[in-house]
Order: sequence, then C-alpha cells, then structure tokens
Amino acid sequence: MTYTTAALLGVAATVVLDLLVLRTRLLLRKAFWVAYAIVLGFQLLTNGVLTGRGVVFYADHAVAGAGSVAGERPPFLGSGRIAYAPFEDLLFGFALVVQTLSWWVFWGRRVSSRSGSPR
Repeated sequence: MTYTTAALLGVAATVVLDLLVLRTRLLLRKAFWVAYAIVLGFQLLTNGVLTGRGVVFYADHAVAGAGSVAGERPPFLGSGRIAYAPFEDLLFGFALVVQTLSWWVFWGRRVSSRSGSPR
C-alpha cells in the first residue's frame, strides 16, 4: 500500500467515524475549521523544517509526485509537495486531529451522561 492510498483511506475512515459512527459531527462545525486552520499552519511549519532540512525522506514510489533523495532538498511547492513535505502528510494530519477531537468529544459525552451533568 502506498502512502497516498493509506492517507486517503485514513481520511475516509475518519469522516465516517466522525459523522456516522461517533456522531460528533465536528466536521460540520465552523469552530472546528477555524481551529484546524491554526493546526494546519503549525503542521506546515513543522513538515517544512523536518523535510526541508533532510531529517525525513520519502520514497519516490510511495508518494504522489517526487520523493526526496538523500542529500537533495525536495521542492518547496509543487510535484506533490507543500512546504517540502508530500501532500499526504496533510491528509494524515487531518485524520489525526479529527479523530483525536472526535474521540475526546465522544468520551466526554459518555462520562457527562453517566454523572448526570448536562452535555
């Protein structure tokens, strides 16, 4: 399985989890998207530093666009890259943030409903 396939499956599973399984519906809230924009900015900064400085490398065959070769800096933008890192990193980051928040809201609702506290 390629990094691209795994990233797309991760996003699809996350959307289903949020909207249909846990029913937290974070993806339908404006507040989520505002918070996610902040997270995205820091993710791009971190990815740019790690990939642009050669700390992290990706195999050509595993990502969409060009991979990075040891000793060479990948393109900052273009060829499937955003801030040096493959765009798939953004997909994985999205899935990570949404799932973390969805589970947080889901378990918080369960705990508050058991204790009799209002949601």
